Formats: sequence, structure tokens, C-alpha cells
Amino acid sequence: MDSVTQAALGAAVAGMIAGRNCSPKVLLAGAALGTLPDLDVLISYGDPVSDMVNHRGFSHSLLVLLPFSFLLSWIWQTVKPTRMGLPRLWLLVAACLITHPLLDAFTSYGTQLLWPLALPVAISSIFIIDPLYTVPLLVCLAASLMWRDKMAHLCRVGVAISSVYLIWSLVAYSLVSHRVETQLADTPLAERPVFITPTPFNTLLWRVVVHDGAYYWEGLTSLLDKNTEVDFIAKNRGHWPIEERSNYLQMIERFSAGFVKYEQRDNTLVVTDLRLGILDYMPFQFSLAQQDEAEEWLLTDPVQLPTPPVKPKHLPALWLRLLGNQDIDANLCHVSECPHPVTFASN
Repeated sequence: MDSVTQAALGAAVAGMIAGRNCSPKVLLAGAALGTLPDLDVLISYGDPVSDMVNHRGFSHSLLVLLPFSFLLSWIWQTVKPTRMGLPRLWLLVAACLITHPLLDAFTSYGTQLLWPLALPVAISSIFIIDPLYTVPLLVCLAASLMWRDKMAHLCRVGVAISSVYLIWSLVAYSLVSHRVETQLADTPLAERPVFITPTPFNTLLWRVVVHDGAYYWEGLTSLLDKNTEVDFIAKNRGHWPIEERSNYLQMIERFSAGFVKYEQRDNTLVVTDLRLGILDYMPFQFSLAQQDEAEEWLLTDPVQLPTPPVKPKHLPALWLRLLGNQDIDANLCHVSECPHPVTFASN
């Protein structure tokens, strides 16, 4: 999740655990602890692909944060003793640190909760920025600064409301997953890998991607749709034209669980993570090879390509699609023909 959300969650969790000892300083400390795991973005691993796959690594691991929280709380209590005592202080520090990666695990990016074990968790039920999760935390924190005698109670209220919304995101994900599973049953795509993720800033409109070998099927579905069938569009995944598979390519493929697209743009070979983004706005696109004058491919150091600016026409279209207007699906996607069309039928 974004830094504002993580800071708000850390502050609210700190206030909730501090109880009668809650104060503006405690909230500030909680906000700092809540954003601490994301300081790994300051670490450079030497190239953009490594930076991508190693983010949310050791600094988000429960196996690292638990002992670190005890060390940090012991130093805190030794240097500047608090009225809470070491056990409650440790609980506060640990909760602020650990709720950060736990919340990140609900997004589609993936979080290495058990680093160094290679077991990333990506539930993908909430977008990385969702005001409906963050605003209750911010409102309750602001209110707690106004009514300081109710600080801890208001922090509990904020965490409770946001947690209920997070639970709702799981329910919404389950509803969409069941909808897609039902539609794909008894079709050639029934056993294909499926990726489902919410579109930006909401949990009503969802993006569905079905991996189909040389092609992938993409569609949007809203919980407000009257017709629950997803209008899938087939798109070409391309292929890797070089016999040698670079380490960078393998890293991207592992990180994305195979949901990648290979594309030649002029004399550049681009690999895109299909899970993250929407429409043509894919943030993780990397140039991995160049053609020479003889049109031979040469592997190059990875370069992350910029995401194109959002087209103004897409914003109202996405809003209408969220509200259940299924007539605009074709306008939101670039249609490409598929040589083996599939008929989707609900049971």
C-alpha cells in the first residue's frame, strides 16, 4: 500500500495498543514505524529488474521484523523508559511493523512474508491505493487529536472500519473469482491460470487475465453488472525470440508467475508484467534486448520503460464501467484477433 496508508495504519495501531498512554507522540512514533519497512526502496540492487523483485523482501519478512521489534523496543525502553513497560511497548512496536507487510500481502505486487524462503504472498484483493481503506483511518486520527481523552478509542474505531473494508475486499474477490470460474467451466480455458485484481481505487470493478499460452484473455467485470459474464478479449502474448534466456527474463517470469507479454518495439525487445496495471498503463515494462544492424538480437542490461500518461477519455469510461455499463468494454481495450476463439458459457 502507499506510504500515507501505511503511516495512518501504524499511527492508529500504536494509539490502539497504547490505550491510556496514547498521545500525539505515540501516534507519530506509530506512523514512523508503519512506514519503516518501505525504506528498502532506498536500496539499489544494481538494475531495475532486481529492484522490482527484491522490493518487499527482507524488510517485510515476519522472520526479520519480529526479532527486530524486540531489539528496537528493548533499546527504546532502555534509553527512554515509557510508562507502558517493555511487554506492551514490544507489542506496540511489533504490531506497527508487522501490520505493514500483512496489509501489503493483500495487494497484487506480492510480499515476501517469510523471507528468505521464496514464498511470496499476493492475495490481490485491494489496490495499492484505496481511499475507502485509508480515509477512515485518517478521519479517526484527526478526531483523536481533537478529543484527546478518546484517542485510543478513536484509533480502535478507525482500525475496525478499515479492517471491515479489507474483509469486504476478500468477499468481493471471492464473488468475482466464482463468477469467472463458472464462466470458464467447460471451455478450453477451464484449467488455465487466472489472475484477478481490483482496478484503481475501488473494489467494485475488477480486471481478469487468463493465461492461454501464446495468448492471454483480458476482461473487466463489475459487481454492479447485470450480466455477470465477462466480455473477454484475446491478446497476443508474443514470444521470446532469442535462444538464450537472460537471468533478468527469468526473474521477471518468476516474479509475475508467468503472466508476462513479449513485444518487439522497433528494434527493442520489451517484457511486460501483465499483473500490475490496467489497459495500456503497465508500470513494469523492461527493455531486455536490442537488434543490431544485421537484425540479430543482443541481450542488454534492463531498462525500465516509462508508463504512458493516462488518456483523459479513459477516466470517465472506467467510472461508467464501474457502475455496470458493459457497452464500453471494447472502447477500454485494444482488440486483437485470436485464431482460436472461445465461446464462454455459464453453467
